[in-house]
Amino acid sequence: MASSTVQDYVKAIFLLQEDSPTGEATVAGLAATLGVTKGSVTAMVRRLREAGLAEGERYGGIRTTRKGRALALDMIRRHRLIEVFLVEVLGLDWSEVHDEAERLEHAVSRKVLDRLDDFLGRPEIDPHGDPIPDARGRMPGDETVPLASLAPGDRASVARIVDQSASFLDFAASNGLRPGRRVVVVEVTPAAQTMTVRAGRGAPFSLSLAAAGEVLVAPDGR
Repeated sequence: MASSTVQDYVKAIFLLQEDSPTGEATVAGLAATLGVTKGSVTAMVRRLREAGLAEGERYGGIRTTRKGRALALDMIRRHRLIEVFLVEVLGLDWSEVHDEAERLEHAVSRKVLDRLDDFLGRPEIDPHGDPIPDARGRMPGDETVPLASLAPGDRASVARIVDQSASFLDFAASNGLRPGRRVVVVEVTPAAQTMTVRAGRGAPFSLSLAAAGEVLVAPDGR
């Protein structure tokens, strides 16, 4: 079993390359994500290459190998299933489970993880809407778009909250922006870079287009 540090690095590389237009992680991105120095990242990436978990040029982008991808997806599955358990069973708020899951994901055995998956009913998403890989590392499909891309009158269902900082999750919860909630765009004001939406039966509220970009939705008719 890889060390917790190796697990953290491989998971971070995978998530960064998934979000990158180039399909690669960078030393700077890893340093910022993991809260370490660029020198530490460079040294660890060298170890990951030697272990067959990552590949990439010394000063170029970094990618997981097939072996690294399998490890990353396993860690993502652990993290997100634990978040579901912490919210749905233990009743923790969705804004406080990330750090708890970061600690627990390294300690749970595969046997316990599979039992937990069964107990929870094999959920496909975590409390924030992030997809959960199955035991074979298969990720559910994603056909979402940013809320900010919708036009007045468009309707959709909230699918995923990208910004999972406590402050943003509190804002999303207070306005009804949770996975599964129906939303309608009331107005878009390009000059002010804002939009007004209504979630469920709640009152309309305004948010910046930047904030709306942190909310992914499944539009009607797509």
